[in-house]
Amino acid sequence: MAKENINSKKGFTIIEVVLVLAIAGLIFLMVFIALPAMQRNQRDTQRRNDYSMLSSAITSYSSSNQGKLYRLAGATSAVTESKNKVLDAKTYINKEGQDPNGKDYVLTAYTWKGWTAKGNSATSANKPAESTVNVIVGADCTGYDSRGYSIPKDNASSRAFAIFGYIESGSNTYCADSQ
Repeated sequence: MAKENINSKKGFTIIEVVLVLAIAGLIFLMVFIALPAMQRNQRDTQRRNDYSMLSSAITSYSSSNQGKLYRLAGATSAVTESKNKVLDAKTYINKEGQDPNGKDYVLTAYTWKGWTAKGNSATSANKPAESTVNVIVGADCTGYDSRGYSIPKDNASSRAFAIFGYIESGSNTYCADSQ
């Protein structure tokens, strides 16, 4: 009768187990690092889509009002300063009126004079709070702040407007104009 070899037990060595656990840990770590960035990018994409819908609604408003966008901002003429008119996000953005985080959009419209009266200029703009979207009538996005990010700037065209809002990544601001 042959003797059994004591070293021929079946199973994994401690090094093999540790190696498998280390690889699994690295995979989980990569997923947990990448997942928040992917979710943030999805929310920013939804915000950009919402801002695009807002732009279309404003263009439609302009067509219905003989191009007089200053009325959107609550002004009585193109040179009158607006009084920070609050707009209904459910009408202009989406039927819920909410951003991708589930917070209600705060949608306001200004003329360029009203916007600058709030402390904004062609070289600096107050960073919008989360869920805040500003429509600046008589502006475009050709201004730049000290970091090189696009911000609203005065535009003499009666049909020009800029949408300045919050996004989570990059500069935390988004500027899109009608041009």
